[in-house]
Amino acid sequence: MRVVSAALAFLLAGAFCNPSSAAQESFKQVAQQAEAARAGDRIPEAIRLYRAGVRLRPSWNDGWSWLGSLYYDQDRFAEADAAFRRFVTMTPKPGPAYAFLGLCEYETHEYGPAIEHFQKWAGEGSPGTDALIDVAGFHWALLLTRNGRFLHALYLLAAKAQKRGYSPALAEAMGLASLRLAKLPEEYPPQKRESVWLAGEAAFYASLRPQAFDRCDDYARRLLLHDGQEPNVHFFRGSLLDFQKKREAAKKEFEQELRVSPGHVPALVELARLSLEDRDFVEAEAFARRAMQIDSKDPVAHYVLGRALLTQGRLQESAQELGTASQLAPDSAAIRFQLATAYRKLGRNQEAQREFAMFASLKNRPEVLISPEEMEEMLRDQPGQPK
Repeated sequence: MRVVSAALAFLLAGAFCNPSSAAQESFKQVAQQAEAARAGDRIPEAIRLYRAGVRLRPSWNDGWSWLGSLYYDQDRFAEADAAFRRFVTMTPKPGPAYAFLGLCEYETHEYGPAIEHFQKWAGEGSPGTDALIDVAGFHWALLLTRNGRFLHALYLLAAKAQKRGYSPALAEAMGLASLRLAKLPEEYPPQKRESVWLAGEAAFYASLRPQAFDRCDDYARRLLLHDGQEPNVHFFRGSLLDFQKKREAAKKEFEQELRVSPGHVPALVELARLSLEDRDFVEAEAFARRAMQIDSKDPVAHYVLGRALLTQGRLQESAQELGTASQLAPDSAAIRFQLATAYRKLGRNQEAQREFAMFASLKNRPEVLISPEEMEEMLRDQPGQPK
């Protein structure tokens, strides 16, 4: 997938500086010639002239951004990466340039820096054209899947599905995240293709909400028939059923996942969450503690346990678990809210105010650790809101 970067100058506008007259005249001439060559689609000439321009004036922001754009459009990703890096060091708000850096690094297999730049881009509000947002978001989701951040990846991919509709590449990406395969599309084994396709189709139709749930269920049933004894398949089916508010059927699938994969932490966490919603606090605590014994760094396990303890009035234990969850997932508004509530009930008012302030700063960000309904409930219950 490619980005047409004709609008990059508008997005990455820079400023000229004012050197002495002879050098300035030479630079102006080169800059004008570079712009004319680019406008005339004389790409090799434009690249040569932009390179000459940034040599004459290394602080020429527009030159670096256009040079990066032209290299990117020519699939010269390493050279584009170098140009965009120069641009971001000179610009207070690089904005879309972070996304282009991430895309270049994806192509040169520098996946760690790519994720960092995509995160910086998101931190600035994901600015850019629709084409850039689509392509950068898609590749970021692929890297999140590769890093095991499946829920975050599915959040991005579902948003893309709702906005742009179906594509085979999107379905494949959703299938990988749904089956918790920490691989890029070119990395997973060929014998998994049928399962990935079936899971991806089910996930795509689930993202379209109730009007497509029948098609989602059809693909999910085919996946169970094809690969029902493989890890993560029953968990995925349970997640789809839970999304459709079929709680009892979802529980059965999560329990079946534990028969296939006894140490499946996400299934244990989901059973803990569903038990909490059923107000079976003993069972919720048991499932959450089992999950934490296997993976002590799962923030949702600590969060669910903290909520179960909070509801039972075990405030010190609750604050400890929610504090750990907050350390593991500092950008989760939901965790901040529950931790603030625990502190308030303990009379630790200064800490409670701090956590409520953090909740207020995070509450409008996408929250992937909880359902939208749970977030709405917290927004209603925050201090100062009418009941």
